[in-house]
Amino acid sequence: MAFTYLVLNIIFCVIILFLFARKFKRPSKSWWITLGIVLLLTLVFDNLAIWAGFFSYNPSLILGIHLGLAPIEDFFYAFMACLLIPLLLDRFSTAKESAV
Repeated sequence: MAFTYLVLNIIFCVIILFLFARKFKRPSKSWWITLGIVLLLTLVFDNLAIWAGFFSYNPSLILGIHLGLAPIEDFFYAFMACLLIPLLLDRFSTAKESAV
């Protein structure tokens, strides 16, 4: 199957959307800032890790779109983390606002 990393990323995005669809609301300004910082860090450190030879990608399994040395598929993980972590925090937080 072509574009394996892309297919894997889409599957996880769909699962997140399916499981937490009711919790999605308009992202706040701080969420956008966090996403920007996480994507920037991903850009820097993925490029350094690939350049250092820590890992590489099979060219037949990626789209071929790169930001530096990092394939575009790498940025899905940062995006999904910025979606999933606040949702999980909200879902499993023991300190609710109503308790204050």
